[in-house]
Amino acid sequence: MTLEPHHIEIIGYCAAFLTTIAFLPQAIQSWRSRDLSGISLGMYSLFTAGVGLWLVYGLVIEKWPLILANALTFALALSILLLKLRHTSRKQ
Repeated sequence: MTLEPHHIEIIGYCAAFLTTIAFLPQAIQSWRSRDLSGISLGMYSLFTAGVGLWLVYGLVIEKWPLILANALTFALALSILLLKLRHTSRKQ
């Protein structure tokens, strides 16, 4: 099966939308509750760095689905990571 370029682009936008929107409930719950005890600092650090690299990759290859999804996901992940770091430093 051969897909037209615009169909491939639509698949990319759909995947980007779904993976980004799936992250939103965790971000909202973290902001509201400030309870980050169930979130691993190591995992979120690696995840945020990985999303940042996906963003750079999208910028380099100039693919908007990658750029938009990873820019938004990076902002959400970074905000949760910063909350986790603030929460962890207050406990010590």
